Amino acid sequence: MPGISRPRYSGIFPVVPTTFHEDGTLDLASQKRCLDFMIDSGVDGLCILANFSEQFLLADDEREVLTRTALEHVAGRVPVIVTTTHTSSRVCAERSRRAQDMGAAMVMVMPPYHGATFRFGEPQIQGFFQAVSDAIAIPVMVQDAPAAGTPLSPAFLARMAREIEQVCYFKMETAGAAGKLRELIALGGDAIEGPWDGEEAITLLADLEAGATGSMTGGGFADGIRPIIEAHRNGDPDTAFALYQRWLPLINHENRQAGFLAAKALMKAGGVIACDAPRAPWPPMHPEVRRQLLDIARRLDPLVLRWGR
Repeated sequence: MPGISRPRYSGIFPVVPTTFHEDGTLDLASQKRCLDFMIDSGVDGLCILANFSEQFLLADDEREVLTRTALEHVAGRVPVIVTTTHTSSRVCAERSRRAQDMGAAMVMVMPPYHGATFRFGEPQIQGFFQAVSDAIAIPVMVQDAPAAGTPLSPAFLARMAREIEQVCYFKMETAGAAGKLRELIALGGDAIEGPWDGEEAITLLADLEAGATGSMTGGGFADGIRPIIEAHRNGDPDTAFALYQRWLPLINHENRQAGFLAAKALMKAGGVIACDAPRAPWPPMHPEVRRQLLDIARRLDPLVLRWGR
């Protein structure tokens, strides 16, 4: 039986950015090259349609196109997590069922919310995740993200893991993530199949020490982050620390300065994709932020800067 000691999925599952043309339309040719590059960078799996994929700027029909394109192009080379977040239980369940039918390995879902003020209590959140679980036969990852503005206590998350069949993966991105992971594992035991690190690996070492078995990072340099995870998994904390120390300037610049545009800027610089523009009204990356990003990256020589050249 799957459990924390035998998870179905572990390791590094970066978020795939969504690629656009300059006019804001989807660039599917670049999207496929992006997927190929990310697989070549040594990922254990991928996640599409997350916040770092600009999912909040996509229409429903575009989500369908991107999901189908990604799953057909990846063609089982690595497992793919599809983000299906929506405020409506029915819509989220339907999105999740369609993702499963197209070949998703897992769905990732934030608790229901809308805007800055619409929030729900624990009974409604549990009912929401129950409805999603009932619609599918693949794991559900609960994304505990600040964007939702919804407090999710370790005790509540552990209860959902015990009581809802498919809810068994948890990505922690809130303040104090390591402590929350540690408490969740203690309370949930084997019901917590996948306690995961998130937020671009900015707390990776602390989260690994707390028991994280997976990490969802940005999409630009998995070849730099995967060895950190592997060293820690193999019981070599000194190597994990040294590698993390080396890559931390780039991790930090992505997390604190460039945000979700970092991966696309790196991919364009390396010839992976044709355009790194976000979709309006999101502003483009400031030229100085881009310069600093590429300067840091060139010192590390990640695959992304060489893959398309």
